[in-house]
Amino acid sequence: MAPPPDLALLLPAGLSPELTNAAVAAWAEAPFLKGLIRGRPGTLALLAAQGPDAAVAAALALAGDDSQPIMPRLRTARRDVALVVALADLAGLWPLEQVTAALSDFNDRAIDAAIAAALAERGAPNRGVVALALGKLGSRELNYSSDADLIFLHDPALVPCRGSEDPGEAAVRIVRRAVAILNDLTPDGYVARIDLRLRPAAEITPMSISLAAAEHYYQSEALTWERVAFIRARAVGGDVAMGRDFLAHIRPFVWRRSLDYTAVRDIQSVSLRIRDHFEGGQTNGPGFDLKRGHGGIREVEFFAQINQLIWGGRDPELRCPATLDGLAALATAGHIPAAEAVQLAASYRSLRTLEHRLQMRRDEQTHAIPRLIADRQAVARLCGLKDAKALESLLKSITEPVAAAYDRLIRAAMPEATTVPADPKPWLKQHYAGLVKLLPPLIASWRQGKYRALRSESARADFEAVLPGLIERLAAAADPATAAHRLDGLLAALPAGAQFLALLRANPRLVGLLGNLVGITPVLAQALARDPALFDVMLSPDAFAPLPDADALTGQLASLCQGAQGLEDRLDRVRRWTAEVRFQLGAQLIEGHAGALAVGRSLADLADAAVRILLPAVATEFAVNHGQVPGGELLVLALGRHGGRAMTHASDLDLVFLFTGHHETLSGGAKPVPASQYFNRLAARLVTALSVPTAAGALYEVDTRLRPWGAKGNLALSIDSFARYQHEEAESWEHMALTRARIVAGPAEQAAAVIRDVLARPRDVPSLRAAVLQMRADMAAAKKPQGRFDVKLAPGGLVDLEFLVHFRQLASGRGLHPELPAALAELIAAGELPAELAQAHDVLARCLIWLRLLFAGARVPDTLPEPVAAILAHALGAANFTGLVEQLAIAREQVRVARAEIFSTGE
Repeated sequence: MAPPPDLALLLPAGLSPELTNAAVAAWAEAPFLKGLIRGRPGTLALLAAQGPDAAVAAALALAGDDSQPIMPRLRTARRDVALVVALADLAGLWPLEQVTAALSDFNDRAIDAAIAAALAERGAPNRGVVALALGKLGSRELNYSSDADLIFLHDPALVPCRGSEDPGEAAVRIVRRAVAILNDLTPDGYVARIDLRLRPAAEITPMSISLAAAEHYYQSEALTWERVAFIRARAVGGDVAMGRDFLAHIRPFVWRRSLDYTAVRDIQSVSLRIRDHFEGGQTNGPGFDLKRGHGGIREVEFFAQINQLIWGGRDPELRCPATLDGLAALATAGHIPAAEAVQLAASYRSLRTLEHRLQMRRDEQTHAIPRLIADRQAVARLCGLKDAKALESLLKSITEPVAAAYDRLIRAAMPEATTVPADPKPWLKQHYAGLVKLLPPLIASWRQGKYRALRSESARADFEAVLPGLIERLAAAADPATAAHRLDGLLAALPAGAQFLALLRANPRLVGLLGNLVGITPVLAQALARDPALFDVMLSPDAFAPLPDADALTGQLASLCQGAQGLEDRLDRVRRWTAEVRFQLGAQLIEGHAGALAVGRSLADLADAAVRILLPAVATEFAVNHGQVPGGELLVLALGRHGGRAMTHASDLDLVFLFTGHHETLSGGAKPVPASQYFNRLAARLVTALSVPTAAGALYEVDTRLRPWGAKGNLALSIDSFARYQHEEAESWEHMALTRARIVAGPAEQAAAVIRDVLARPRDVPSLRAAVLQMRADMAAAKKPQGRFDVKLAPGGLVDLEFLVHFRQLASGRGLHPELPAALAELIAAGELPAELAQAHDVLARCLIWLRLLFAGARVPDTLPEPVAAILAHALGAANFTGLVEQLAIAREQVRVARAEIFSTGE
């Protein structure tokens, strides 16, 4: 496209065809850019010679050159940036992200220069005052003619004062001067439009706020919209390090680990008010508001921010200030469909690009499609379109997908009708006659708002919305009265301002899960009453997906613990995470998304991860005073159900501690001790870390009685001492326990060789048989079976089966695998055990895992409540409860027959 003669005279030789075409379009359609082209010959020459990146870099350098007067140099630099960015944008040389980044970088440089100049006028360095950018500047997405949304903070101890000024007065004067440098209109123009209205209580607070006052406000008084604003907060000028520290301190205010559906609804309500307030700009066509209109820029931003608020407290990868980055991260994490993220991103780019075309015409802060046809035609041509009709068609194609996606998201803002009347008795009699006597007093109590979590109007609305579903689940509970009182206990335990009810209302499927928890499993119901935030984990896209193995879980936990402030903080993080995953596994089992044996393995892998993460942390703290033992390292053996990867929700950890090296080697450090003492004390600290409750609760019960010499022996032994004990002093029952040993933390090779050697050595089978039978008899005398559903201790139960397996492992040296199913498979294949024991183990082990979840370690009644019997039968693949009883009877008989055959032979 050939430039008109008057423009051709201004364009330097060597300007690329793309930039020449952009200049032609700007000259014809954008009066502001036309003026810049006339007045910036040097900038155009640099643009032609070195390209837009170098031209912007030169403008940034000028902005930071404090050898020149501040007012004219910033305005000159601003005009250079405005021209170069516009031409690079119109030429298609820069994508949206580069355009907005260049505009943002200039504003950062200018704001910092203005604060530095204001402080320099007082003879002070650039410290003690900081500008925090919010909005599009905060996310480096600034548009072409945008406000800079700033909050100024100061440290009273660092602010330079004059005469009788107090620090607050001095800070305000410094900020007022910096804002004037940026905002005042001079013959050279302005630098940036500064908007300070996002500061706390802007109508009454000064232009700069002390750090302490700001931190108090954001931690205790701030509103939801301020949390949203701080998703995109960034320190951009002045004492940037101080600003970053402040943002780190208030991070928990923005990113709450507990999912916050009340905040989500607040944002939804804001969206609806925006639509009402800007009703004239909602319809596609002349006057449409690109920012606030239906399907516009704000709705893409809110779509990302709502989802970020929901999930970002738990996943730092989602805390992306920029909208496009946030959409991509949400899609990668599985929180929004990938195709939807791509479509929203494409619409967002198109909307922002069109916004820039509107603003660069006259340097106006506008978002509205012009109402005059001549202006619309000009905007269309700047967009490379034929005419205004093509512009309208484009606008429709990019806003409709946004509007549809956002409408789906805000539907939860519409209130549901309460279906449980004020007097619930007639309604209950009609729908749930069995609850007529039970529920009315409880419902009345809940509605009186005596519980903290039910006092606010929004909480009561949430509760009424989910109450019908909860009542339906209570009616189906194993014991409706018990379930109702568990629910009452949960409501009583919720703190004021809890988001639990809002979460249920936003996710109706969780109402059913909650009903199952309070109605069927006390283990999970009690955990939920202690910590309602556990329910948040069930909203993750992979909440019902199988857990990865121990190595992957260890990696996840290590990532979560990054940045922990000391051992206590790390302990709390491990406890919270472990409690969440244990809860998740229980919910997967109850909801039928995972099998019992898989859950048993995952519970063990979870314990492995906790031990692996805590051991080095405890060791590091211990080494502060005692240094390290040369050649020595602690390792942890798991035995029992933990070692066999067959844990239940009631299992403790059977642990044995060993260490490498010689027991007399002295440690380094300020307080050296012998290795034996060193590792015994270190092991004791690890046991404490695993078992002592903190603010986040207890982690595991730890049992160390399986160590050599039991309670009389040292807590930790050298591997050499352990080997001597196992070869020379250990009894048969200790070798049986060793068949399920796994090294879960620490150096494995040497200890694993000892265990293999001990287990594989030849044995006197008759003596071993006699010892095993005596051990079983002693156990039977000490621990009596508890009812018909004691699948562990009853004759033919899991203990009998385990004794059979361990006996054959030691007698034959085969099947030496800590996991019972794998050991059984090898022994059966070798002809050491009958094949039917594999199925017997499957039935008994699955039943045990289920019963420990359903009855919280209490004695299982001989008559199971009908819902519990039904869920147990279904879990074990039986047609009904009678079928379940038959399965258990068959499994026990198979074990009894095998026991009789194996222990009665002389082999």
